[in-house]
Amino acid sequence: MNRNVLDGVKPSEITFTREITQLSEMVRDKSLSLIDRIESFDDIISLEVGDTTLSRARNLEREFDFRQLYLKYEGENLTGTQKDRIAFAQVQDALRRGYDTVAVATCGNYGVAVSCAAFLGGLRCKVFIPEGYHTTRIKEMETLGAEITRWPGTYEDSVVASTKKSSQYKWYDANPGGANTPLQIKAYADIAFEIYDQLRDAPKYVACPVSNGTLLAGVYRGFVSLYKRGKTSRVPIFVAGSSAHKNPIVVSWKSGLKNCIDIEPELIRETAVNEPLINWHSFDGDEALYALWRSNGYASHISDRKMKSMSAFILKKEGFRILPASSAGLIALLALHEKEKLINDRYVAILTAKY
Repeated sequence: MNRNVLDGVKPSEITFTREITQLSEMVRDKSLSLIDRIESFDDIISLEVGDTTLSRARNLEREFDFRQLYLKYEGENLTGTQKDRIAFAQVQDALRRGYDTVAVATCGNYGVAVSCAAFLGGLRCKVFIPEGYHTTRIKEMETLGAEITRWPGTYEDSVVASTKKSSQYKWYDANPGGANTPLQIKAYADIAFEIYDQLRDAPKYVACPVSNGTLLAGVYRGFVSLYKRGKTSRVPIFVAGSSAHKNPIVVSWKSGLKNCIDIEPELIRETAVNEPLINWHSFDGDEALYALWRSNGYASHISDRKMKSMSAFILKKEGFRILPASSAGLIALLALHEKEKLINDRYVAILTAKY
């Protein structure tokens, strides 16, 4: 299978302010107490991760006859994607637990996020990339000091390999699924808290692009927490969008299944547009499916053509330069609106990466 594809994000130099550089030096300084070092890393997270823009998309509202549609733009994170949220949370966990090396498998974006967090935290970083992928973000990982290992097979094969190596060499395993799932979900729950901070209640719907499902599961759990604490009047209905017939979460939901089934690997075909969304095994697929069923949600297959068209439309109408795959959840929400004519309320679509 020809896997010579791009992940869609063009490389740009990741720059740090003097303040971030000074904080990083404190994190690396082992003459300081662990509490002081962790506190300095906390400060880096507070300054560079999260608190991304939530803005009302009035031009999209007019175009699609919608009302109160908000865009949560995760491209403002340090490396340009929502992945920074879980990468920095896990490097912080690795620091707290005394690890000196963190390992992860990636097709691009997550590898840069973990490399960046590890660099600022003074940890070594081992990144496993499927040997056939040619992501343009490798240079960024290497600039940040990551050691790149090309691994034969699929992304899922690279995850298995890096997890086994982590166990063998006592590295911190930052891959999705497994023991770190609660930490990753908690990190993504912050998106729900940020949306609440601005809207002061839960929106009627939240739309997300899905790949492994961790993002959707985390935002759902965040809103459940807010509802249980009496902060919101409801839990949103969740909408998932992903590449047509190439994501286990959407395929499983459309089949009426409560547990996520794998897709035959040979049926997967990567393109420069769909690569961030596709896989034959979604590592947190069961959690994402749970969120969809519990919220009475909806999932949809999205074509490359629609994602490319929507990303160009968002740039023209709303000024956000987004990775085409980021628009999958928004497209699914708009398709549902076209089908059912959703009532006037508040709706949020999460855009996960800049282009």
